[in-house]
Amino acid sequence: MATGAMAQERPAKELFGGMQLPSKQRTEPLGFYAKGCLAGGIAIPSDGPAWQVIHPSRNRRWGTPDMIALVQRLAREAKASDGWNGLLIGDISQPRGGPMLTGHASHQIGLDADIWLTPMPDRKLTYQEREVVPEASVLKSSMMSVDNRKWTKSHQRLIIRAASYPQVERVFVHPAIKKKLCDTVTGADRSVLNKIRPIYGHHYHFHIRMKCPAGSSGCEDQADPPIDSGCGKEVADWLDKVKPRPVVKPTKPVKVVKPRQMMLRALPNACAVVLKAPSVENMAVAEYRPGGEPITDTQVPVTAFAAEQPSNASLVTASDDFSLFVPALGSVPFPAVRPSM
Repeated sequence: MATGAMAQERPAKELFGGMQLPSKQRTEPLGFYAKGCLAGGIAIPSDGPAWQVIHPSRNRRWGTPDMIALVQRLAREAKASDGWNGLLIGDISQPRGGPMLTGHASHQIGLDADIWLTPMPDRKLTYQEREVVPEASVLKSSMMSVDNRKWTKSHQRLIIRAASYPQVERVFVHPAIKKKLCDTVTGADRSVLNKIRPIYGHHYHFHIRMKCPAGSSGCEDQADPPIDSGCGKEVADWLDKVKPRPVVKPTKPVKVVKPRQMMLRALPNACAVVLKAPSVENMAVAEYRPGGEPITDTQVPVTAFAAEQPSNASLVTASDDFSLFVPALGSVPFPAVRPSM
């Protein structure tokens, strides 16, 4: 692992993306959701009574104990009450958080989690199968409205349940899903619509963001969402942003701007300490198992199951949250304004 001046010269995503085990520290989210790291990461077990973790080779099943407990609670309650056989759990965070080699801008402090909109099958998937779970959109091909042949009341109940937890700050969904919820959610459930925020992508999964846990002095909370439901002009504006438009061939050569890399010095100072800290002995000792649940898998390899895409798989080629619908990355708005320090 690079340290000192060498670490400062390498992009932070390379430093944190290369860590396979969490630090042997007290668990603490450090910094902001899109600019921070995670000390003492805790893993959700790869299999549970109501969930299965997908994409094991990414090694992104780590978070704070509060985040892992919330994901498990959501899975159990969705199975008991919302018509789900179980949930497929996508990315949470890397073992020590931080920027990722591919994909998300956020998920850096162990307080974000992706939940697939595809129900968990009634069998245990192999690790090879988990690598190629199709990104099955619930939208029509126009990407402007929900496909009612794919969308169910169970989807609605699951997202509303996630938003109803008081420790959840936001739930991110595609604008067309937000519009569907605005049109169909009734009664007391409408009180959580303000937490459900539209953003690019998120049409085959949704994204839960937790508030900073009480007592986490190094964690930087996002500003509270607006009180308004967001079912008027806001969702209309977002639908306009994702509306397909004709491809215009440029008349002049387009200058490709190389994206600026986030370096370790841009993160909280404590993140350098997290990188240098010793690792836990193995993955099993850092799994979240309340009540002394037995450990069945002593260690899940993190690179052994990167299966090739089968020829008959129908996969969306996007690799991150913002999917196929992003204009130039510099013009993509962040879900909300970062609070001032």
